[in-house]
Amino acid sequence: VNAILDATMKYILVTGGVISGIGKGIIASSVGTILKSCGLHVTAIKIDPYINIDAGTFSPYEHGEVFVLDDGGEVDLDLGNYERFLDIRLIRDNNITTGKIYQSVINKERKGDYLGKTVQVVPHITDAIQEWVMKQATISVDEDGVEPQVCVIELGGTVGDIESMPFIEAFRQFQFKVKRENFCNIHVSLIPQPNTTGEQKTKPTQNSVRELRGLGLSPDLIVCRCTTPLETSVKEKISMFCHVEPTQVICVHDVSSIYRVPLLLEDQGVVSYLCERLNLPIEMRPRKMFTKWKEMADRSDRLLEHVSIALVGKYTKLADSYTSVIKALEHSALAINHKLEVKYIDSADLETTTLQDDPVKYHEAWQKLCSAHGVLVPGGFGGRGTEGKMQAISWARKQNKPFLGKGDVRLCCMLYANSTEFNPESKHPVVIDMPEHNPGQMGGTMRLGKRRTIFSSSTSVLRKLYGDVEYVDERHRHRFEVNPELKHHFEQKGLQFVGQDVEGERMEVIELEDHCYFVGVQYHPEFTSRPIKPSPPYFGLLLASAGKLQSYLAKGCLTVKLSL
Repeated sequence: VNAILDATMKYILVTGGVISGIGKGIIASSVGTILKSCGLHVTAIKIDPYINIDAGTFSPYEHGEVFVLDDGGEVDLDLGNYERFLDIRLIRDNNITTGKIYQSVINKERKGDYLGKTVQVVPHITDAIQEWVMKQATISVDEDGVEPQVCVIELGGTVGDIESMPFIEAFRQFQFKVKRENFCNIHVSLIPQPNTTGEQKTKPTQNSVRELRGLGLSPDLIVCRCTTPLETSVKEKISMFCHVEPTQVICVHDVSSIYRVPLLLEDQGVVSYLCERLNLPIEMRPRKMFTKWKEMADRSDRLLEHVSIALVGKYTKLADSYTSVIKALEHSALAINHKLEVKYIDSADLETTTLQDDPVKYHEAWQKLCSAHGVLVPGGFGGRGTEGKMQAISWARKQNKPFLGKGDVRLCCMLYANSTEFNPESKHPVVIDMPEHNPGQMGGTMRLGKRRTIFSSSTSVLRKLYGDVEYVDERHRHRFEVNPELKHHFEQKGLQFVGQDVEGERMEVIELEDHCYFVGVQYHPEFTSRPIKPSPPYFGLLLASAGKLQSYLAKGCLTVKLSL
């Protein structure tokens, strides 16, 4: 890298060992949180070693949900953790994949930028990785536009994976280019505790650190994920065999809430260590943001009243498929001082075919649905997922009376309402594919990113929950939409389209008249929900489920006093 290095930029690389899904994303987010609470500007980068260009074409069962950014980037769900913890706005280039790196290098090679040289993993791929990180680290992610001082980089996967080798080598070189005082490595490892003996085992961590050191990176902090707090003797053993001080071995045991992870790191001196190791400009004084974060974590543990939400979806077997949805519900439940209970229901179990094939499963699913205080069907009423489209289709099918007069037989009955995705030749297309959708190209062809929704009704419940604003900017991810030609037919039956896009062509928000809270949105409000600022549509659902919505609206939707 021939660019002039900014000596003030500090890089923190988070790697993982033993198993994937160990919690590197939460650790990286928590490190960023405690540093931001010290007054530093922090940005984050997630590296995914897979060859896919982005996460847009993944099944939710592969890597969990696909998180969408303001610029339409479809990225790993860990970027959602970064945004929620740090209250920042990231862009698609904050997510690096092997596919993106190789694509950029191949494009340069085709243009002749390498001047006829043989293009190799070292140095060309590794240089491209370093250049990408250095460039992205300087881009502001806060509303004030100030350039970040610290960049937290999470390397996905597990150390030793063949896919991550070019990235490990890139950072082995990188630590010398930016100098030791500007780079440190946090290694997250597992301490298993077999039920047979209850003894905390260190051998997997020893092997993981040995492999990492053999690849040229020496961890400065070893974060140990364990079920119970780490015993002193175990911590000393890790210290001895992994070539670190006992104070550099950090225990992150299972806790009641992820809000407690930053508190665990703070209590074990992580800020003090990073301040000394990276020469960070931190004033060691009481920090207001961190104090309020602790208050929020304590309040979360003290909640007594419960509210239950039935989440009806297609991918309920893996909770990560709806990570942002669950977080948005948790933020709203915390705001009304209730403990959240989510009841996962596979949408297929509610179908009449299940009644014939497995009556027990059918009745259990309906019992869970009916016993919940509120029902949530994620995906947008014309969204990418099947469950969201069915909200509009099933409602239309239930309207057995003619939508139009006797002279018009085109839509005499909506019992056969359908989507052009399920039946391209449908005579009653309630949900249609969008003009810009390219069926032959899957990745990045949806309506993606931040779009403006204009409220067309002053009496809309959702508009009031947003603060009686004229419009909102929310993130979208869909390739189908409600057929705008049927707008007035729906509205004749009481289903009001109270929000539309800027051109007035796309139906964005629906509300059902004479219902305590029946709201559907085309966008995904969960992506912008924050612990200190819950998403209004989800907040309204929780208020209604707890029986507090009408009193809240009557008071003029006064801002909820949160702990942060």
